[in-house]
Parts: sequence; C-alpha cells; structure tokens
Amino acid sequence: MTRKDINSVNSTNGNEPKVEIDDTKVELKRKITLLNGCAIIIGSIIGSGIFVSPKGVLENTGSVGVSLIVWTGCGLLSLIGALCYAELGTTINRSGGDYAYILEAFGPFLAFLQLWVNLIIIRPTAQAIVALTFAYYALQPIFPDCDPPEIPVRLLAAICISTLTFVNVISVRAATRIQDVFTIAKLLALVVIIVTGFYLIAIGEVEFFHNAFDNSKTDIGDISLAFYSGLFAYAGWNFLNFVTEEMIEPFKNLPRAIYISIPIVSVVYVLTNVSYFTIISPRELLLSNAVAVTFGDKVFGVMAWIIPVFVALSTFGGVNGLLFTSGRLFFVGAREGQLPDFMAMIDIHRFTPLPAMLFTGGLSILMLISQDIFALINYMSFVQWLSVGMSIAGLVYLRVTKPDLPRPIRFPLIIPIMFLAAVVFLLIVPVYAAPKDTGMGILIVCSGIPVYVLGVKWKNKPQVFTKCVASLTKLGQKLFMVSGEESS
Repeated sequence: MTRKDINSVNSTNGNEPKVEIDDTKVELKRKITLLNGCAIIIGSIIGSGIFVSPKGVLENTGSVGVSLIVWTGCGLLSLIGALCYAELGTTINRSGGDYAYILEAFGPFLAFLQLWVNLIIIRPTAQAIVALTFAYYALQPIFPDCDPPEIPVRLLAAICISTLTFVNVISVRAATRIQDVFTIAKLLALVVIIVTGFYLIAIGEVEFFHNAFDNSKTDIGDISLAFYSGLFAYAGWNFLNFVTEEMIEPFKNLPRAIYISIPIVSVVYVLTNVSYFTIISPRELLLSNAVAVTFGDKVFGVMAWIIPVFVALSTFGGVNGLLFTSGRLFFVGAREGQLPDFMAMIDIHRFTPLPAMLFTGGLSILMLISQDIFALINYMSFVQWLSVGMSIAGLVYLRVTKPDLPRPIRFPLIIPIMFLAAVVFLLIVPVYAAPKDTGMGILIVCSGIPVYVLGVKWKNKPQVFTKCVASLTKLGQKLFMVSGEESS
C-alpha cells in the first residue's frame, strides 16, 4: 500500500485509520494538534484586514447598522464554507486543500490551473503583501509623523519572509509554536480594542449607534462589494485543509478546529467593529486607511504606538501561516507529478518539505521587487473564489458520482448547495463591478494551459531534457539532503 492509499483510507464509522507510525521513515509527520489547528485557522484569518480596512464595508453599505450586519453575514458564510471543507478534508484525507479536492473530483487539468495561479501569483503575492504590511507597522513607531521609507520597509519584509522560511524549513514544531504564540498575541490585541470599546459604551459613547441605518445603500451591487471587503478579512478559513496529512487524528481535529475557530473569529470581528464605532464617526472611518490606528490615536494617547505593534504582530503570524500552508500546496502538486520532482522532496533529518518551502519563500522575496504587486492581488480575488467554488462543486459532484465513498462527516446537501450559490453570486459580481480585474484574472489562469500541455501532458519529452532534469534533481538532493517520500 502506498502513502497515497493510506492517506485516503477512511473507515465507515469515522474512526482514524490505524496506520503504524515510523519515526525514521522519510515522510511528513503528524505533529499538528487541535490547538495548532485552531492557531493556523485563526492566525491565517486575522491578518491586517480587521485592523486597517473595515472602511471598505462601510463605504459600500453606507451605514453603521448595515455594515455590522455584513460583518456578521461574512462570518456566517465563512462558517458554512468551512463546514463544507470539514467534509471535504475528512473524505479526501490528503494535504493540498482546494488543489487536492479539484484533482479528485475533476481531474488533473483543472487542478493544475488552480495550482498554477497559486504558484506564480496568489501565494507569493499574498505573502509579500502581508510581509510589507508587517514591515510598515513595525517601523511606524520609529517614524510617527510620516510614512516609513520604502527601502527599509521592503528590506524588513524580506527579513521577515527569510526568517519564517528558515523556521519552517528547520522544524514543523517551531513553525506551529510561532503560529500559536502570534495567534494569541493578535487575539489579545483585538480583546484590548473590544474591552476599550465596551468601556466607552458604558460611559455613554453611543452617539454613532443612534439612527444606525441612516444613509443605508440598497443597491445589490454595493452590498455585494461590501461582502467582498468583509470576506477579504475572513480569508484563510480553509487553510487548515492544506496540511491535513500532518494533523494528529484529522477526522476528529480538523472539524473541531473549524467549529472552534470560525465562531471565535466572527464574534471578535463583529465586536471589534462595534468598538471602532464607539469613538470613530462613519465619516472619520471612511477617511482613515488604518482604522485601528485611528482608534488608538483617539483612545490611548501617548500609548497609541501599541496599535501599530499589534498590527505588526498580527501580520507576522499571518506570513508564517501563509508560508506554512503554501509549502504543503506546492509539495503536494509536485508529488502528483504536476511540478518538478525536486519540490516533492523532504528533508531526511527534519521531515519538512524543504525545496517547496525555499521555493515559495524565495518567490515571495522576488515579489517585493515589483512596484505593481498590489495590482496583481486585485486580479486574484475572482480566481480565489473560483477555486473555492470548484472545490464545493467537487463535493456535490462526488456525492452524486461516488455516493458510497466513506464520509466521516456528512452534512445535508442543502448546505454545500447554498454555499455554492453564494460563491456563484460572488463570481458574477466582479464581472459587473470590476471587469478589467476579472479579465486579467481569467487571462492569468489561461496562461497555465500551454504550461500544462508542455510540462505535464507531454510525456515523451526529448531524452536530453529528461536526463538534464534528472541530473539537476540528484544534484539538489545531494546539496540539500532531501529525498522523496518512502512508500509503505
């Protein structure tokens, strides 16, 4: 039985497959606990969004009341999506998240296109942008009266990515501990804001909650864009599915981590926004590019510097979560034969996907050179929801085509269908609201077609080429002390 066969074994009653663990075998080890899983989800979701960009929701809703409803709705939608991914993750018990699910349901071509856009744009760009946000807020206390210089910001972002890539290469345990610590730190930061907000409410700061629905927008396009802004802050709810193979008792701990994490984030997000509106007027919030910093300036006085520090801590943990899951995505893609074999290698001493981690970290650092990096991420919002939609469509498709497939968790079919309908709506809106960005996103996806034909579909490549690749792979193995997974 191969490793892939073992990972796909599910018992009909939902118990863990009894696989004997060999600590000396070269493979990814199951070291991620329930607490680590919660930290990955919460730490991946809470990045810079809730601290710096709630104005996108208010801008498109027009009122405090509707904006709070949208934040609540985004949390509910994320929870429904996460429930669907709990079923997917326990049915298809392999790492790789969306890629693994699309591969299982729809085959290698569509899976490769999903992998391609993550490889060249989504993951390295997201990692670079979150690292830049970390660097900006880490340096802001040193430059209180102006923006930090661009060169130090990019240099510190590169140091952040390099440090966390090194940690992820050295030890899975160290990477998960960093995620745990910084997740606790960012939750404490939000708790500080929430407690402060409720203190302000207790002393009568409720002016902006009077007539909370005045000036509400009713246009469906505006409301949908408000949901887009809110869901951006919730992005990351499906990241634990990228590391399923490394979870201890995944059939139990994957869904438990989801049930615990998403409600926590949803409650914290809504209460944080309530706190913002205790002291910041809607007009002030719309003029602010960093609402948490504006809140700190108004409330904490000389201690206002703690908010930029909190944002820096939050984004540092966010970079770690992105790198950790990105490495596993590219590792799984290589293991399936859709990326170079070298990226499917594992450090023979530390059992980490070293080549895949170095690749995603290195590409993220290269992205820091680009001056148009933020434009790139705009093109990918459509593609990210397309990927989620394909995964949920795969869930429904497998229910029909493989009804006897063991499913330790099985929700009523109406749940994935409802979520799929919401995703379709979120895919249609950008075509109307941002046709250029949507078009560029589709174009980038299509750029993977010739790569798939030449790199994956074409099996009879010239012998000179295959020998050269094999030689380079062997050289890489010797230099980095890595090996392919050992089969059972």
